[in-house]
Amino acid sequence: MTSDVRLRDVTDADLPIFFEQQLDPDANRMAAFPARDRQAFTAHWTKILGDPTIIIKTILFDGQVAGNIVSFEQSGKPLVGYWLGKEYWGRGIATKALSEFLGHVTARPLYAHVARHNIASIRVLEKCGFTISGYDKGFANARGEEVEEVILKL
Repeated sequence: MTSDVRLRDVTDADLPIFFEQQLDPDANRMAAFPARDRQAFTAHWTKILGDPTIIIKTILFDGQVAGNIVSFEQSGKPLVGYWLGKEYWGRGIATKALSEFLGHVTARPLYAHVARHNIASIRVLEKCGFTISGYDKGFANARGEEVEEVILKL
């Protein structure tokens, strides 16, 4: 189903697209992650783009900015995460992007935390070799409630 999926470094021109993608209410519910307003979004991206320990790439699909993928450390553990614009869901783009991204990230074990109801994202990770290593709960601002989380490990 996928056509041309590529990763490249993030450019300033990508940020307005990322901003709009993260505003989608369906995506926020699926990820159990709230949208940021422009000021918070800009501060967040300024911080992560300035951190040399973070690996982040833009996901391109047929030359269009489809989303982003990132690896960062949290509580001493390397994590991976990604965000695709809703119009790019269900096409195998996330799986292909993550598969390619794993060649850029050498840290192992590598973890991902996914809202338990986000079956599609769990499946993407499993297709790329991640296995479920545990479960947790946390308050999701985007949903206004506590959600169950699946912890996956590669």
